[in-house]
Amino acid sequence: MANRWLRPEVYPLFAAVGAAVGICGFQLVRNICINPEVRVSKENRAAGVLDNFTEGEKYAEHFVRKFVRGRAPEIMPSINSFFTDPDKN
Repeated sequence: MANRWLRPEVYPLFAAVGAAVGICGFQLVRNICINPEVRVSKENRAAGVLDNFTEGEKYAEHFVRKFVRGRAPEIMPSINSFFTDPDKN
């Protein structure tokens, strides 16, 4: 029975599902630990709605967003410019 599911053709499926579960787990832990709108402890829940804008901005402006802010929204800019503007090359 185990030989039926552990064929080499199934390994990419296991890798894709494992990556998806890993990304979901990372986002879950990130939200529980550092999201200012998620309150796990009873004391924090009793505080109600907090107007803590600096903590919210710190959460929203993470490293990846700061890294891509000034860049063009392209996956491979050098290849795109090669095919769209042949005069430069």
